[in-house]
Amino acid sequence: MTYPERVRIVEVGPRDGLQNEPFTVPTGAKVALIEALADAGLTNIEAGSFVSPRWVPQMADTAAVLARLHPRPGVGFPVLVPNLQGLERALACGVREVAIFAAASESFSRRNINCSVAESLGRFSPVVETAQAAGLRVRGYVSCVLGCPYEGEVPAEAVARVAETLLAMGCYEISLGDTIGTGTPLTARRLVERVARVVPLERIALHCHDTYGQALANILACLDLGVSVIDSAVAGLGGCPYAPGATGNVATEDVVYMLRGMGIETGIDLEALVDAGLSITRHLNREPASKVARAILSRRPASP
Repeated sequence: MTYPERVRIVEVGPRDGLQNEPFTVPTGAKVALIEALADAGLTNIEAGSFVSPRWVPQMADTAAVLARLHPRPGVGFPVLVPNLQGLERALACGVREVAIFAAASESFSRRNINCSVAESLGRFSPVVETAQAAGLRVRGYVSCVLGCPYEGEVPAEAVARVAETLLAMGCYEISLGDTIGTGTPLTARRLVERVARVVPLERIALHCHDTYGQALANILACLDLGVSVIDSAVAGLGGCPYAPGATGNVATEDVVYMLRGMGIETGIDLEALVDAGLSITRHLNREPASKVARAILSRRPASP
């Protein structure tokens, strides 16, 4: 097997990780988290989203978060945008990268954004066109690639069609999201192999939730195919507001530890990453979900 020499981690904790929290996380805590993640070596950190605060109130302060972040050479703070109105708000904040999202499942698409998959892709076309005209990079997400909370199994052909369409629109990278975490290693590998027929492997990312404890195994199963971009959330934060039962994203600490043990470079300081996760979980009044973080913290001297 031939694994990549380096993997780029896209940190989604400040957006996908916090969007489903039941109480408001202070803006200052979000800013501190993002700054700590950048200090730890993350270079792609999702800072928030410009969605309706009525539907995702936790992201209502994204503009305020962006305004308080310190510019860092080589570090990007992309945001999610659902439509042209969201893009306009992002442009007003000076962002350089945005992400759009479509589902591979018709039922999930209608529950999430109240339209069919085809309609959602039609809505995103002018978003991508306008963003690119403004000099922004656009990343594409595909949700429910290995299972839907309403339909069950999702055909790989449906995922490939959506991914191919997003690529044709101009998305520089396609992130395949196992939104409810039902995937297993062989299904994940076969899906990537199918999508790679229409999207170059170097432009495919994996976004795994760990609902059934399969996320690391799924990632490992796809690394030797040529996948070298992994989405993850510090401390295993997350859960989708439109996917009942979905738990957190795969923990960034766990991914970094596994890759480091395989000799794959990430550029991330694991100890500093654990500190970042500990700080935000204290705000949330719970322990980090990351097993690696818990192991490292258990070895540290007790605080006086």
